[in-house]
Amino acid sequence: MAISMLLAVLLAAVSFGESSYIAYNTTGGIVPGKINVHLVPHSHDDVGWLKTVDQYYVGANNSIRGACVQNVIDSVISALLDDENRKFIYVEMAFFQRWWRQQSKKLQTRVKQLVKSGQLEFINGGMCMHDEATTHYIDLIDQTTLGHRYIKDEFGQTPRVGWQIDPFGHSAVQAYLLGAELGFDSLFFARIDYQDRARRKDEKTLEVVWQGSKSLLSSSQIFTGIFPRHYDPPDGFVFEINDISPPIQDDVLLFDYNVEERVNDFVAAAVSQANVTRTNHIMWTMGTDFRYQYANSWFRQMDKLIHYVNKDGRVNALYSTPSIYTDAKYAVNKMWPLKKDDFFPYADHPNAYWTGYFTSRPAFKGYVRMMSSYYLVARQLEFFKGRNSTGPNTDALADALAIAQHHDAVSGTQRQHVAADYAKRLSIGYVEAEELVSSSLASLAESRLITGPANPITKFQQCPLLNISYCPPSEAVLSDGKSLVVVIYNPLGWKREEVVRIPVSTERLIVHDSSGKEIESQLLPVVNVSSNTRNFYVKAYLGKSPSGTLKYWLAFSASVPPLGYSTYIISSAKQTGASSTISTVLTSEGNENSTIEVGQGSLKLLYSADEGKLTHYINSRSLVTAFAEQSYSYYSGNDGTDKDPQASGAYVFRPNGTFPIKSEGQVPLTVLRGPILDEVHQELNPWIYQVMRIYKGKEHAEVEFTIGPIPVDDGAGKEITTQITTTLKTNKTFYTDSNGRDFIKRIRDYRADWDLQVNQPVAGNYYPINLGIYVQDDGMELSVLVDRSVGGSSLVDGQIELMLHRRLLHDDIRGVGEVLNEEVCVGGQCKGLTIQGKLYIRIDPVGEGAKWRRTFGQEIYSPLLLAFAEQDGNNWMESHLPTFSGLDPSYVLPNNTALITLEELENGKLLLRLAHLYETGEDKDYSVMATVELKKLLHNIKITKATETSLSANQERSRMENKKLIWEVEGSSEEPKVVRGGPVDPAKLVVELAPMEIRTFLIEFDHLQIFPS
Repeated sequence: MAISMLLAVLLAAVSFGESSYIAYNTTGGIVPGKINVHLVPHSHDDVGWLKTVDQYYVGANNSIRGACVQNVIDSVISALLDDENRKFIYVEMAFFQRWWRQQSKKLQTRVKQLVKSGQLEFINGGMCMHDEATTHYIDLIDQTTLGHRYIKDEFGQTPRVGWQIDPFGHSAVQAYLLGAELGFDSLFFARIDYQDRARRKDEKTLEVVWQGSKSLLSSSQIFTGIFPRHYDPPDGFVFEINDISPPIQDDVLLFDYNVEERVNDFVAAAVSQANVTRTNHIMWTMGTDFRYQYANSWFRQMDKLIHYVNKDGRVNALYSTPSIYTDAKYAVNKMWPLKKDDFFPYADHPNAYWTGYFTSRPAFKGYVRMMSSYYLVARQLEFFKGRNSTGPNTDALADALAIAQHHDAVSGTQRQHVAADYAKRLSIGYVEAEELVSSSLASLAESRLITGPANPITKFQQCPLLNISYCPPSEAVLSDGKSLVVVIYNPLGWKREEVVRIPVSTERLIVHDSSGKEIESQLLPVVNVSSNTRNFYVKAYLGKSPSGTLKYWLAFSASVPPLGYSTYIISSAKQTGASSTISTVLTSEGNENSTIEVGQGSLKLLYSADEGKLTHYINSRSLVTAFAEQSYSYYSGNDGTDKDPQASGAYVFRPNGTFPIKSEGQVPLTVLRGPILDEVHQELNPWIYQVMRIYKGKEHAEVEFTIGPIPVDDGAGKEITTQITTTLKTNKTFYTDSNGRDFIKRIRDYRADWDLQVNQPVAGNYYPINLGIYVQDDGMELSVLVDRSVGGSSLVDGQIELMLHRRLLHDDIRGVGEVLNEEVCVGGQCKGLTIQGKLYIRIDPVGEGAKWRRTFGQEIYSPLLLAFAEQDGNNWMESHLPTFSGLDPSYVLPNNTALITLEELENGKLLLRLAHLYETGEDKDYSVMATVELKKLLHNIKITKATETSLSANQERSRMENKKLIWEVEGSSEEPKVVRGGPVDPAKLVVELAPMEIRTFLIEFDHLQIFPS
């Protein structure tokens, strides 16, 4: 028996394979007429998740996860150098940068050759594989630009394929902005709804042409491949050293010879995948999370597979990359199905909708958004001052913000210690950028002084903790009877009239504007922050309790020029003179009127005095009168103890009943009235407090909510929501934004791509919101804008619901292995996290809301920046430059256009981006072509050359467009019209922007006068 078995093995070896000492033939390319299996070696390396980004890189904290990214890259490079036929793709530049700077010049030279030859290819190329639901489009652009700049500078390469394999749903902005506008020819990912995937496999529509924008049409299209399973190889072909897939044993002198069996397995898996894919090309993603720490384990087996499979001849196997695969698909010259809109929400089984992470870690989401807007300001001011290579800069903040866009970062799906690490990095970046901002403002303001801008003497302070009512300069300076200088910077390209609120501890104050004119101001007594709560959170952030007691908010209306600042002086008023108006205080308790009216301008809100509820929204200018209510409720998080063990957690939203939150306050509401704004204070219970603000000069209501700590003493996790209810007849339809850009039509319990089986009527109708959500009928539209990413929906006609905070007690079994139960601890005392945020509500005649959503949405993203100094003497306005604008005073940007990037690069060029804010058909006035004259745009700047580039500025746009692949779409008799602005005349430098278009330029310039007089 033993002899016959050995003979059989030897015969098999002779007829089928060869022993292991031979050199395997892996040189084969694509073979026409056969199934071509493109083996794409990759490692998905999360830039933080269970461990911090640095722990993952160096291999620390391995009791959590045995992962070491520097081992991955070391091992892969060694394996590629061993055999020129092998290939590998790498994605996360945050890790590759760390590795690169530790290598010798000799090895760097060899790696550059690997990149040049195509053995090593950078795919995606951002600093991380960003999330697509909870990110703002400006952050997506910035983090991708940072990675692409690094690749271009070090390797001279421009990535051409998107690789978003792990984010939990995919946005329309990803398709057209982060796909087509980068010059990518294709985009690949893994996660889509389980019902959608099943349907696409049946219909062979896993590969499509995705058109993400209804405004930009064919220019927004990109070939998109959805993997038929996850982003790992088929079962049985995972070859990490500790994985259980059987290796190919091809040595006849050893037992368990299995070449024929393994080849048969390979062919069967290839045929199975080919049966759900169009053309004779299929891709196998050979890798998964943190694999290739021992790369030879993978490459040895793939070498053998390619050799023996091709020797067998039934299918063809080859080392490949997504770029090679894309070109092969394109060469077949097929027609492809067209996909529109996006891939939200994502569910991986009937009770598991990944819609909870739209809100998870709301404080961190707010911090990321705040730092994003600050980064934009800092780059502008650095440009106006003039970049200094030796001074403070924005590099640390740029890096921290970039990795914060990772799909387990701003998404809120990381472990708590990792969230703290992300926040720490942002804080470090902020400190350095704050120094840059302060010195830049001082240089601009002191351009009249003899000391000159190179040696500013003013020390500006800023107040990053204004959200917890803490601003030492405004409280300390005024308490000492001195005058406070407030410089207010506006980073937007249009003039702003906005109410500024500053915490103070004294009354009888007077405010003067930049011309020295006394302006109206208002003091609002503090009624919503107990000293104990305020002290706890200040101490948590600063390590010490605040000195003094906050008594008032000082409010005044500021007028600030575009890309510039105005100065205001706050002083103590004389005993006999005029001073700030102290708000009158009215409570609903014992009020004789049944209705309380709030609002000093066009907008009036009506409340019922007995219940303290909002009842009506009235705008005397637009003639809108609407029933409107606002309420709070919570979903009880499912604990996973029923027949399906799926719990509500960091990723998954699975509610187990909804419960209204009734007001428990003895006084239903307190109203503060004044000449500038009115406030309505409501304490619903000990852990929900709300202030509704109505500004005299505005036509929206601002809702500032404070939620937490969410009580969990009853053993149930809770997900807190607010509802704005009207009588609009909305027919199950609502609209949510895509990363702050396009608004996408949503219909309750409906998917355009397949017949939806409704299993979770709440979670399955939640969508990500970064800018806002609106509903409309034939007469009116209700819009709600947000200050950070949240989840939301319209579960009832005429109503908008937003989830604001989550605290859960069970893990949702999606890998994080930790419950979403955030706490803040000070001196051994821990409390559940309290968050504060804002919503903005407006009701307009139908068709009129877009102007507010677009303009005010940019103002929410880019709030006014306040810097404080003590007035030395009484001559600040005479000795300093009281106002400044970076825009030419003779020129005004079109109302439908925003300047979203203004950054001086290390090479002395200016990176400038202009964005059209409106979609086609969105507004009757502003959904039209816009024009910007670059020569007239910037004050005291002479543009000598402007080169239009791709979105990430890594290649000239003309070159990008000339080499871009154009894909044929099924069912279209003619090519959809390309709606874009035309080419820019190098002499006239007039830029056209079509609706939703963003155009990027590298500008060479001269400062005519750095500091205007």
